[in-house]
Amino acid sequence: MSGAALREILAQELAAAGIADPGDRKPLGAIRITRWSTKQPGFGTRHYRSGKRVYIVQTRMHGAVRTTTICNAAFITESAAMDIARRVLLRAQVGENPADERKRVRAVPPFDRFLSRYWERAEPSWKTSTKRTHNFYRRNHLDGAFAGKSIDAIAEADVLAWYVKVADISGSGAANRALDILRALMNAAEEWGQRSPGSNPCRGIRRYRGRKIERHLTRGEMKRLGWVIEARREGEPVHAAALTMLLLTGCRYSEIVDLTWREVSGSRLKLQDSKTGARTVWLGAQARGILERFPRGQSDKLVFGDRITGKRIQLSSFWLRVRAEAGLPRVRIHDLRHSFASRAAAMSETLPMIGKLLGHRSIQSTARYAHLDDSDVTKAAQRIGDLIEEMIAG
Repeated sequence: MSGAALREILAQELAAAGIADPGDRKPLGAIRITRWSTKQPGFGTRHYRSGKRVYIVQTRMHGAVRTTTICNAAFITESAAMDIARRVLLRAQVGENPADERKRVRAVPPFDRFLSRYWERAEPSWKTSTKRTHNFYRRNHLDGAFAGKSIDAIAEADVLAWYVKVADISGSGAANRALDILRALMNAAEEWGQRSPGSNPCRGIRRYRGRKIERHLTRGEMKRLGWVIEARREGEPVHAAALTMLLLTGCRYSEIVDLTWREVSGSRLKLQDSKTGARTVWLGAQARGILERFPRGQSDKLVFGDRITGKRIQLSSFWLRVRAEAGLPRVRIHDLRHSFASRAAAMSETLPMIGKLLGHRSIQSTARYAHLDDSDVTKAAQRIGDLIEEMIAG
């Protein structure tokens, strides 16, 4: 450490104490005497022939003695000057060098620059649906989120304030999803040496408790929905067919709107980019009939692509119109998947079988999907009661 580094440390401590740095530290004339403090080694007072006094700090660095003036004694008390000297000496003793700190700051990127770097490296490995989702959250909640902060300066308090703001704007579900993305980004910052190990500021943030929405259509609702879809089939055949496929297969939204002819193989769909990885969807005669209405295209073409452009259709907007006409204002398109599972359960299919049809990895996920109508449960109770009554009466 040089004398210049010591002076810079002193200037920082003076600023922290709210004292203007005198800057000019040229000798005030012949030194009369220097009195060293008995309370704080390295701290002293210099008395000049002119009568002026200054406080000084002195330390040994790399074998050389370095001395610098703290301040004119007329501007600060001895106690305050001693406190400043103590902090300067501590920083000097541990080898702190402001020049090294400036180099470190230049080496650590601001959040937005690191965000772009992370995206460039991580995005190629994401699935198409993940890219769409992550890019949405980046545009709306991550870009500019921590302006002016370097990636290693973001603390838990910063993340918490951002998390609450996202929840206020877009809801707790969106906040949880955005937090997951930020957590992965901070993990990468640790792995790439831009943050200290174990310093992820998202770690201590408690997620909002999600409200599990479990909705399936009753027989009457299914019938109304079927009427509306059929009425729209002539004017919007692709959209109507895609929505019908969701009903008949229990597939996820993206599995149908992104389905290509390469993935259609007879009575099966061999999906390559499912949420849980590659999986097979078995098709009944009704679902196969839907596909047979369309001329088979090139392997990379979408089965349910736009009739003019061939691009991905906006099935969500079609669904909003259909559900309104069917009197199902709060039903989500994902609830069609719940309905498929519930109908399978009503037909006494086992959870492992239903899970296989839905592409679930765990029985727990399937159990959350498969629910029965009250009428189905009542009929089952009646059948069991009839059987037991027959047994005890005989």
